[in-house]
Amino acid sequence: MIRRYLRFKEEEWENLCIRCGGCCGAFDDPCLHLKKNKSGKYYCEIYRKRLGLRKTVKGEEFDCVPVKEIIRTYWKKDYLCTCKKELRSKR
Repeated sequence: MIRRYLRFKEEEWENLCIRCGGCCGAFDDPCLHLKKNKSGKYYCEIYRKRLGLRKTVKGEEFDCVPVKEIIRTYWKKDYLCTCKKELRSKR
């Protein structure tokens, strides 16, 4: 029951995302696995296995974490993030 609820909440959160790629470095130094589709939306080519140590295009190492862990931090053009907007509206 709890797993189903958590899965539902994760899906609900994912559906908020407009795929701007900002939280993955699209406007700065993107993750090597961040790709752009034909419609201009970003996606992670290893999404299901993304968590853990990764590298950016410039070679910087970082830990990829769930969005809920970085949502309260800052990144370039983070004002575009619909997940951040949703959090602000619940305050």
